Amino acid sequence: MGPFAWFKWEALFADLPLFFRGLGYTFLISIAALLLAMALGVVFGLLYQVKFAPLRVISRVYVEFFQNTPLLIQVFFLYNGLPLIMGVKLSVTTIGIIGVGLYHGAYITEVVRAGIESVHRGQREAGLSQGFSYTQVMLLIVLPQAIRVMLPPLTNQAVNLIKNTSVVAIISGADIMFTAKSWSGWNQYYGPAFVMAGLLYFIICFPLAKLATHLESKAHGGAANG
Repeated sequence: MGPFAWFKWEALFADLPLFFRGLGYTFLISIAALLLAMALGVVFGLLYQVKFAPLRVISRVYVEFFQNTPLLIQVFFLYNGLPLIMGVKLSVTTIGIIGVGLYHGAYITEVVRAGIESVHRGQREAGLSQGFSYTQVMLLIVLPQAIRVMLPPLTNQAVNLIKNTSVVAIISGADIMFTAKSWSGWNQYYGPAFVMAGLLYFIICFPLAKLATHLESKAHGGAANG
């Protein structure tokens, strides 16, 4: 009997709703974490552009800390450390959203920063000279132009974020990976379980990866034509 014997696949197909529930949970974590990461990325990306040095330092510290420590340790801290230090115990779902959101927010901050810096400084100066506030210049002039540069790496970040939600499996989050691990641990049918988990991640991530490639080609084509 091999690891991919047909009767093992039959058992998996019988329990397929379990994997679809894991897929739904992964979608939930991914969407909420992506919204948090986007909000953090925009805020800290904008802070990096201000003239007030302490705000730029705060932005830099956030990026360097979360980019240079493993996501696994960050999630462990939220799960085990936070209750000990502050007496705050969060749900597994909340920890997954916050942990993955904070981690990818640091990377999206860099994407936003690079996008903003791709817009010529003269655009900002022209807006300020016309009486616009800094916030208005950023929201109405700079960000609409920067978004074309930002879209491909943002899409790539979305792909990476979805894959990194699998970290919640270590704290018993009911995502795709935890479902595969639990199901296979119960019946010892590891081969089909993890093939199915990989397939479900592929179904989500492959279209986004292709979209990122298309957007990048479109952006480069637009820049060449310009």
